[in-house]
Amino acid sequence: MSEVFEGYERQYCELSANLSRKCNSASLVLDPEQKKQSFSEISSGIDEADVLIRKMDLEARSLQPGVKATLLAKLREYKSDLNKLKREFKRISSPDANQAARDELLEAGMADSHSVSAEQRERLSMSVERLNQSGDRIKESRRTILETEELGVSILEDLHQQRQTLLHAHNKLYDVDSAIDKSKKVLTTMSRRITKNKWIVVSIIVALVLAILLILYYKISHH
Repeated sequence: MSEVFEGYERQYCELSANLSRKCNSASLVLDPEQKKQSFSEISSGIDEADVLIRKMDLEARSLQPGVKATLLAKLREYKSDLNKLKREFKRISSPDANQAARDELLEAGMADSHSVSAEQRERLSMSVERLNQSGDRIKESRRTILETEELGVSILEDLHQQRQTLLHAHNKLYDVDSAIDKSKKVLTTMSRRITKNKWIVVSIIVALVLAILLILYYKISHH
């Protein structure tokens, strides 16, 4: 288990429990200013939790396959937990005004269906359609934001993998340099030994020549 992952995990668990308590208490607050402050703190906490999730994801993907699979399974649970917190925060902080207005218009249309004119009915229908379109645009915007976030995580993963590749290449180059240095040292030692052996051979040859000359001189001088 990675100590770095465990550190992020402890921070996230503490933060998640704190956010859950704040969501429960914020829903009971009646004062607008206090409620606004609570929502601000919860929003900041959710952003911090998102950052911790990304850090845990990158750390888990950099580990060995066996450990990586275990940590990613655990990470999926944390992501699900964070999504629940986001939904709860959205529920208590952002009531669906569009849906309320749509329901009001529909109820008004049903109550007055026997007394309104065809033109009024058409205006009512157009208003409902505009509200539906607004809701669809909001959903599309949320989907785009999620896709952008996923793309950002994917880019971070690619950068992390490229960094690991560069580090691996650097280590290989270092090993090659070390091998070259060792080879140079071996060649230098061999060269010195060859030179030494040459001098020894030359010395032996000179000694033999001198011995031969002395023998010849001795024989010639005694005749």
